[in-house]
Amino acid sequence: MKDPVTTVSGITYDRESIEHWLSTAKDTTACCPVTKQPMPRDSDLTPNHTLRRLIQSWCVLNANKGVDRIPTPKSPMNKSHVLKLVRNLNVPDFHAQALKKMEEIAGEGEKSRECMVEAGAVKAMISWLQRRFKEGKFESVKECLKILHLIWKPTEDAKEMVKENGDLIDSLLWVLSLEMEEKENNVSAKTHALLVLRTVLEVTSSALLERLNLNFFNVIVAVMRKNISSQATKAALRVLIQVCPFGRNRLKVVECGAVFELIELELNNPEKSLTELIFCLLAQLCACADGRAQFLKHAGGIAVAAKRILRVSPATDDRAVHVLSSVARYSATNEVLMEMLRVGAVSKLCMVLQANSDKGLKRRAREVLRLHSNVWNNDSPCIAVYLLTKDPR
Repeated sequence: MKDPVTTVSGITYDRESIEHWLSTAKDTTACCPVTKQPMPRDSDLTPNHTLRRLIQSWCVLNANKGVDRIPTPKSPMNKSHVLKLVRNLNVPDFHAQALKKMEEIAGEGEKSRECMVEAGAVKAMISWLQRRFKEGKFESVKECLKILHLIWKPTEDAKEMVKENGDLIDSLLWVLSLEMEEKENNVSAKTHALLVLRTVLEVTSSALLERLNLNFFNVIVAVMRKNISSQATKAALRVLIQVCPFGRNRLKVVECGAVFELIELELNNPEKSLTELIFCLLAQLCACADGRAQFLKHAGGIAVAAKRILRVSPATDDRAVHVLSSVARYSATNEVLMEMLRVGAVSKLCMVLQANSDKGLKRRAREVLRLHSNVWNNDSPCIAVYLLTKDPR
């Protein structure tokens, strides 16, 4: 424990842990994890100074064993202090200091973040971002975006704020388009801009999502291409996955050259979670003719999809087989079929039938093998064995 507090049930917990427990409760009243007594979400948490001093004494006694003394926690944030900081944003001499302090408060814990929301910090941050966008000044935008990411949640209030602030998406795209000299500022600002953009899109109406222009997709794909950080790339992929199903967005993503960039990204052997996102998006893009055409233009497209099957995760298996299935069904020239055989895609589909995979995945793999068995049987007689067997695998 770093900051022990006693709840109304009489049990002591670490402040951050119990605040998270209360904030994630489905109803207005949570239950004490130990006594199961009801605990209102806004119930008071009393600092347990005796226990905290005991822990600090123990840390001091064990300092020679590498134990660091826990710092004395600060008093919980109150609304009036945040309101003062929000007002200071409009004072030229104090706005930078106010933002830094608000960034610090937002990182202190869930209770502090809730206090900031109640004091109108979300609206203040959105106004600040839009003001900087209109002025073309990047000053303090990094801090503003970090605060927004920490305190803003996709709620009904957020939906209203997005409706009232029509320039919000354009403001975020402006940040993502900027070229900053300092790498740290560049990575932090763009990563948080993408994370905030995800929150915005979650509460944006489907009518507006269908009207996203080509520039939106060009900017997001450009961030993905530069791969400035793993977190930023994942956020960019999630944004594209999020908007793909609406209107003609899938075609717009393809038009920006995303399929080629996704394959290039995957050829660099990224981490598992990134691979899953790449194939999730590829599966959506290869569902349209232009997406499949781009996929087949890349010399490594079929090969990388085949290689990842049964090597990463069940989610990747499902999406990669989906990609190969789309290609085999709708874009299967003789050259494509021979490439699938040559790079091992056909062998991998056979292995899916042998592996302990999902039944739906096996069914899709079998359908692809049956679809072109007359072509592949000549070069790989073993395929006939998988197609003729009555084994339901």
